[in-house]
Amino acid sequence: MNDEFEELLPPTPPDSAQSDFSDPDFTEDGRDYWEHYRYEVEPGQELLRIDKYLVERIKGTSRNRVQLAAEAGCVRVGGRPVKSNYRVHPGDLITVVMDRPRYENEIIAQDIPLDIVYEDPQVLVVNKPAGMCVHPGHGNFDGTLVNALAWHFRDNPDYDVTDPRLGLVHRIDKDTSGLLVVAKTPDAKTALGAQFFNKTTKRQYLALVWGEMKQLEGTITGNIGRSTRDRLMMAVYPDGEMGKHAVTHYVTLENLAHVALVRCQLETGRTHQIRVHMKHIGHPLFSDARYGGDQVLRGYKTASYAAFIQNCFKLCPRQALHAKTLGFVHPATGEQMDFDSPLPADMEALIAKWRDYAAALKSK
Repeated sequence: MNDEFEELLPPTPPDSAQSDFSDPDFTEDGRDYWEHYRYEVEPGQELLRIDKYLVERIKGTSRNRVQLAAEAGCVRVGGRPVKSNYRVHPGDLITVVMDRPRYENEIIAQDIPLDIVYEDPQVLVVNKPAGMCVHPGHGNFDGTLVNALAWHFRDNPDYDVTDPRLGLVHRIDKDTSGLLVVAKTPDAKTALGAQFFNKTTKRQYLALVWGEMKQLEGTITGNIGRSTRDRLMMAVYPDGEMGKHAVTHYVTLENLAHVALVRCQLETGRTHQIRVHMKHIGHPLFSDARYGGDQVLRGYKTASYAAFIQNCFKLCPRQALHAKTLGFVHPATGEQMDFDSPLPADMEALIAKWRDYAAALKSK
């Protein structure tokens, strides 16, 4: 059980009628899973059905998709769900969660072991191992967490794994381990989705990063958006230019010679947020191939040190990042639910190896 600050939705910028505070989730081929939007209806706007109003503003969507979102309670005015025939008024604050579409391919139920941390009729909390994709996508049509959930719920007639109104509310990267919450009912999905959208969930990660942290704690603020050079990467941009507002708080737990163990707390939840923010301040995650952490970035230019680093990469051949804690308000009971997961064996071994190395340096 962990106590964290509440995550707050950023205020609506005064110079913009539209704001998008979404977590730009995308698959390995760069396709979006879902989008979140926020609009303030312009002064002088005539009375207009909200589904028509939104179709005119959300590029590439259909009226039917907006109507389905409204039916699921994902179109809200002033925080309250509205129907498709609601007529917008000047000054209305509209928030929209456009959930993922139904999966294009059949989801095969696969008997893949799940590390279930908690389950009741409304929610399931699972500890995902590194190396498992969350959703099926380009090149990953089986072996995913969704395939495992299809097997787990195979005897539950009320759970359709293809139904976007059910299932995973958020995601973590394939090679990140840690906690995820699954909604088992449409009402639970709506309530949990609103918490993630409004930034009231509680999430902490542990990461091993390159370089000792001279500033033991701090806050990283920088817009995050897709890289213009590589669609599968994210980048930090100056405020107001590109990307979406992103804030990461960190505390250094241990400095270990040429790396550091840090705890990161998300105030926003952008794709690759910790990975790209830590790289931005000069501390890429250890063994993170996509963001350059799979190179020798600190230390010595000796054969023995290079061999030590290669052994470390073998111990943990993925970004050293674990979603350790997760907190949310239960969608049915209103109770605060907080969960904690242990570090996986690969990160434990990696950190232990660096501790031994740091201790040996000090003893010389």
